[in-house]
Amino acid sequence: MASTTPRVMRSAVYRRPGDIGVEERPVPVPGPGDVLVEVAYCGICGSDLHIMIEGWGKPGTVGGHEYTGIVAAVGDGVTSWVPGDAVVCGPSPRCGECRRCLEGKPSQCERRSAPVDTNLGGAFAGYVLTDARSLLRLPDAMSPRVAALAEPLAVALHGITRSGMVRGDAAMVFGAGPIGALTIAALAAMDLGPVVVVEPGERRRRLAADLGASEVLDPTELETYRPWEPERQSPRAVDVVFECSGKKAAMECGFHQLRRGGHLVLVGAGIEAPSFDPNRLILNELTVTGSFVYDADGFERALEMLGSGRLPVDVLIDPDDVSLDGLGEAMQSLAEGRIAGKVMVVPGRGGPASALEGD
Repeated sequence: MASTTPRVMRSAVYRRPGDIGVEERPVPVPGPGDVLVEVAYCGICGSDLHIMIEGWGKPGTVGGHEYTGIVAAVGDGVTSWVPGDAVVCGPSPRCGECRRCLEGKPSQCERRSAPVDTNLGGAFAGYVLTDARSLLRLPDAMSPRVAALAEPLAVALHGITRSGMVRGDAAMVFGAGPIGALTIAALAAMDLGPVVVVEPGERRRRLAADLGASEVLDPTELETYRPWEPERQSPRAVDVVFECSGKKAAMECGFHQLRRGGHLVLVGAGIEAPSFDPNRLILNELTVTGSFVYDADGFERALEMLGSGRLPVDVLIDPDDVSLDGLGEAMQSLAEGRIAGKVMVVPGRGGPASALEGD
């Protein structure tokens, strides 16, 4: 490890639902093939809220996986990175040899549960350890704060790929949280739509409108239908529904908003399982599709889109960054809908974030 790298770092640690404390932990030492990154920015993801607010996590967990930073040290055998390189987090490496990998579907790698998918730690900390293959170079002239949107944007782009949506199709997005908002923005940037958004929270409703939604609805404005009326069509029926909230009621309601031959894409993760009327599915030839992580070129496309100027990043990112000490409060505000945009965590004031931004 480089001599300038400290031995301890501050980390935001999950203790119990809603209880996140800041502790000093040892800075990881990179092993063969590893890279140690000093974190500049890390976005708060919906999965982080599941882990740290709703209690899905194991006590002692450090969340955070949407990060940018500077390479601090490299392990043996790493030749692609040197200390000082500005980087963006990328996908976990896959085997590259199984049928799904060879088909260009790395999200479904048949060896996904093997060590190639090991999580080496969270980025709500001063430093994060990762596989050297899981990093991308920060594009020239791109703000690391903006580049921290690459991971969730890649998730949104994969959902769009899975939908098969083409120009002329109408879409409906349930939930204008982090992934829903990026889905809305990406569809607008790709000139797909119109896009109707279904969101109960007032702040997120405003965000959806600012991102280009043609209409923003409260869930109570939508109709659902009894099992004995499987062919009855919603007056607001669309070709594609993106369910980004992970809520059982939203998944079920979204299913009822499809035109014949429509696609429901489940992007949001949730605990409660939905129920779908098989007769409606059969008679209308509907498709219910899962969407997990990224396209094979998802991060490259996300970074290209972020650098294109087609996304309103000033609307997507909340103007107020937070420190590790403010992480718990920010997460609670996101969970309760008091903050709508993507919140960026800056683990060390005056550290790599300032250096990369040129402050």
